[in-house]
Amino acid sequence: MKRVMVRYKVKPDQVEANEALVRAVFAELKETQPDGFGYATFKLDDGVSFVHIVDEWNGGGDSLTGVEAFAKFREAIRERCDEPPVATEMHEVGSFRLFG
Repeated sequence: MKRVMVRYKVKPDQVEANEALVRAVFAELKETQPDGFGYATFKLDDGVSFVHIVDEWNGGGDSLTGVEAFAKFREAIRERCDEPPVATEMHEVGSFRLFG
């Protein structure tokens, strides 16, 4: 099992575009129903920071690579950002009803 958190800040004028791209990823995931992972995206209180969490059950670490909308999301991510994405692997110490 592998869990990764990615955090970044978009430019204020790019928030809506970023949210639209993220929603397209979730629409494709809902339609295709791929197995082996869970995925969530959150916008923080500052309105420009985003956090993505992927929970890889199959341990592969590449579950989103086959998602076309995710590829489109990634295309110009650096141009949309004031602070580029930083990925951090997370190691669970404990949780309660958070991950399945």
